[in-house]
Amino acid sequence: MGTLNKAWVMMVGGVLAMSNGHVAHAAGNVNVEADSMEIIDAEHKTVFRGNVVAKRPTDTIKADEMTVVSADEKQPDGTMKSVTDHVDAKGNVTINTRDAVITGDSAKFDVVHDQLEVDGEVKVVQGTSVIHGQKLNVDLKTFHLNMAGGRVNGNFTPN
Repeated sequence: MGTLNKAWVMMVGGVLAMSNGHVAHAAGNVNVEADSMEIIDAEHKTVFRGNVVAKRPTDTIKADEMTVVSADEKQPDGTMKSVTDHVDAKGNVTINTRDAVITGDSAKFDVVHDQLEVDGEVKVVQGTSVIHGQKLNVDLKTFHLNMAGGRVNGNFTPN
């Protein structure tokens, strides 16, 4: 799972940040498509609904709904900057990276702590290797992956 790293999470987490009611591009180009978008400025939230697709050149996240929550962060120069705190994706979640595809019912990206949690009928496919389980946790700093929840099964094919 080499490409599951902070830069990958930044696709949605760090790139989409609320800034005075406007989605700002903080670290690269991201294309987000959805049937609708709602900005809830008082709660620092942007909610994308319906066929949500967030893309960078090498990564894509798809879901029925995606909520981006931000917080104000004081910068070294004393100014405030809106940064993404966490991203929640719900319904038919598919995460495509360069070398892996992860599917599940929901996903939570804790951008601040570099954590990814995928729940539901989770499936991880890398090449011809496949892992199934109910809950996937990934520490994106250490690349520690934990699949749990009921019986876990996999089919592993050496490279």
